[in-house]
Amino acid sequence: MTQSPKPDAGGYTTVSTRTAYENPWTRVREDIIIRPGGKQGLYGVVERGDFVVVLPLWDGPDGPRVTLIRQYRYPIGKRMWELPMGMWEHRPDATPEDVARGELREETGLIAGEMRDAGLMYQGAGYTTQKGRAYLATGLQQGPHQREETEEDITTHIVTLKEMEAMIVDGRITCMVTIAAFGLIRTRGWI
Repeated sequence: MTQSPKPDAGGYTTVSTRTAYENPWTRVREDIIIRPGGKQGLYGVVERGDFVVVLPLWDGPDGPRVTLIRQYRYPIGKRMWELPMGMWEHRPDATPEDVARGELREETGLIAGEMRDAGLMYQGAGYTTQKGRAYLATGLQQGPHQREETEEDITTHIVTLKEMEAMIVDGRITCMVTIAAFGLIRTRGWI
């Protein structure tokens, strides 16, 4: 049985949907669809909870500094330079700012005096529903980190803002969420 297209559905109609895989963090859905041109197709959709990414900014003697993390990413088999980020699948009622403050403290031990919301981003709208918010954290104080078991290999590194930009340009930073957050915050004129 074909369903009617939803308002503003881009001309797509969902014929059927089924869950192909599910765990506490991710659900993979397969939809049989009718494309705007009338042909039937299959669409795989990865459903994940909302995330946050935080750029922690310090005042340094040689200019602004940023705390980056480095961690091993199993799916690609290598360590990546990133900004602190994450999601709270166990607390769906938490505000994005609460999650941002929590993830920052968890991964780096940093406590932010001020957290500024730089905006919304979709991680990969061609295959996933996941979206997140970018934050600029300032007024930082260092405390102990509170890493989860899956984050034991994280290391923190303070670099100048200029060095972070160079790392993006020369390809040392390749995490698209980190690059997008940097861009959002930069275009607002905050860094």
